Amino acid sequence: MTRLASFTLAAACAAMSLPAAAQFAKPEDAIKYRQSALFVMSQHFGRLGAMANGRVPYDAAAAAANAEVVADMARLPWAGFGPGTEGGKARPDVWKEDAKFKERQQKLIEETGKLATAAKAGNLDALKVQFGPTAASCKACHDSFRNQ
Repeated sequence: MTRLASFTLAAACAAMSLPAAAQFAKPEDAIKYRQSALFVMSQHFGRLGAMANGRVPYDAAAAAANAEVVADMARLPWAGFGPGTEGGKARPDVWKEDAKFKERQQKLIEETGKLATAAKAGNLDALKVQFGPTAASCKACHDSFRNQ
C-alpha cells in the first residue's frame, strides 16, 4: 500500500512539473482557456465596479464573494500563454517581452488579492479605494499586451 501511495504521489508531482503548454492538446485550447478565465474574472470584477461606482446597491457579502472569485481567477489564465499559443487577442509582445508580461501578471495577482482583502472588510469605502488600483493593473496589461 505504501508503494502505491508513493508511486501515486510521484506521478502527481511529475505531472504538475510539466510545462504549462503541455496541459493543452492544441494551441486553440490554451487560447480558449485563458480567454475563458479572463472573461469570468471580468464578469465578477464588473459586479464589484457596479457597487463601487454606485450603479447597484452595495452588498458586503456579494462584494466579498465576487472579489474572491476575481482573486482566484487572476491566477489562472497565465498557463494558457505558453510557447506556441500565440493568437487570440494577445499581441505578439506577450512572447517578446516575457519579463514585462510576468511583471504585469504579478501586479494583477497582488492587486486582486488586496481587493479581496478590502472586500472582506465589509466596507464600501475600502472596496472603492482598492478598486481603482486593481482596475489600473488590468488596464496596464491590456494597454501593452492585448489587441482590442
